[in-house]
Amino acid sequence: LILLDSLLQERPSLPSSSFCLLRRSMSEDAKAQAGRPEGPTIFSKILDGSIPATFIHQDDQCVAFKDVAPQAPVHFLVIPRKPIAMIEEAEETDGPLLGHMMLVAKKVAKEQGLEKGYRVVIN
Repeated sequence: LILLDSLLQERPSLPSSSFCLLRRSMSEDAKAQAGRPEGPTIFSKILDGSIPATFIHQDDQCVAFKDVAPQAPVHFLVIPRKPIAMIEEAEETDGPLLGHMMLVAKKVAKEQGLEKGYRVVIN
């Protein structure tokens, strides 16, 4: 999952290191330790159409869509069609797919008008 938003455009006066100081309701470690649910994920449901989403990009490797609860004026996600639950489970052979997703994020960001910088989160 690649999440991209325009927070850097919206808050240019904050140094980029300030973002790590934002409070979160659950630490990143706790989120990782929480495990993953069994059965279909929200992303597999988006891909199979059981959860509706309007794709702003789609190809044979990944899709991009706007977040339903955006945290910034421009906030979208890029997800692979191949299930990869966590980045630690990515294999060496996934390198081209992961690189492709980064390039899709860049392309869609430009199409969405983000030209002064943006934040990319890989989850």
